[in-house]
Amino acid sequence: MSRVSDAPTWYDLLDLPRDASTEEIRAAWKGHIADLEPGDRRFDALNRAAKVLLDPASRAAYDAGLGDETADEPDEPVAPVVEEDAPAPVTTPDTDREPRTVPTWLLVGLGIVAAVLLAVTAWAWTREDGGADEAARAAQTAAEAAVVPVLSYDYEHLEEDRKAAKAEMTGKYGAEYDKFFALIEQNAPETQTKVGAEVVSSGIVRATEDRVQVLVFVDRPTTNKLSAEPTVYKDQATLSMQLVDGVWLVDDMVTSPVQG
Repeated sequence: MSRVSDAPTWYDLLDLPRDASTEEIRAAWKGHIADLEPGDRRFDALNRAAKVLLDPASRAAYDAGLGDETADEPDEPVAPVVEEDAPAPVTTPDTDREPRTVPTWLLVGLGIVAAVLLAVTAWAWTREDGGADEAARAAQTAAEAAVVPVLSYDYEHLEEDRKAAKAEMTGKYGAEYDKFFALIEQNAPETQTKVGAEVVSSGIVRATEDRVQVLVFVDRPTTNKLSAEPTVYKDQATLSMQLVDGVWLVDDMVTSPVQG
C-alpha cells in the first residue's frame, strides 16, 4: 500500500488496501475483534477504524486527508498486525468537569468530542457454545432499549428515572446502580442537570444462549443551569446482557468516550 505519510492508517490497522470494499472492511473488523474483550487495548482502536471506514462520508473525508501527516490515525505505530490503544475502564469519579453529574461506573473520563463524524458501525458477532441468532438479536434489541433509561436522567424527576433504569437491570447490577445514583440525587438538583441518550448504532460483540455482549454507540445531549444549550457527548457502551426468566437485562456496562 502506498501513501505519502509513513504513519499507519486505519487501513493498515485492519490489514486492508485503500480500495477495500465495505464488505471487506466489515469482515476484517469482525475478524480482528472476534477474540478480544472490550477492555483489550486493541478493541477501541479497531472500532474507531470501523466507525470511519464503514461510513461513506467519513471515509471519503479521511481518504482525502491521508496525504496530511496530521490526519486521524492510530495513536501507536502498528505493523500489519493490530497494535493500538484503547482506554481502560477506571473506577474513580471524574472530578475535573463541572457539574459532576455522572456515576463513575457508567461514564468515566468523558470529554467533549470535537469531531462531527456520525458514529456508524456494522455489527460483529462471535458465537460461543452454540448461541442462537434469534437470542443474540433479541439481546441486542434489549440493549438498545435499556441503554437509554440507564444513561438518562432529569433533575426534575430523578426517582422516576431511577425506577425506569432499574427495570432494565439484574438485581446484582441494580444494587450497584443504587449506590452511585445516590451521587446524582445529591448533585443534579443543585446543578439542574438533564442528561439524555440517543442510540446511534449497535453491534453484537460476543454471544452465548443466555449472555450477550452488545456494543452501543450513544449520543448524550446534556444541559445544566450553566448551559441551556445541549452539549452532546459521544460514548460507546459495552453492555453485558443476561437472560433472566426469559427477559434480557443489563448485568454490567462499561463506557468510554468515542475518539474522533
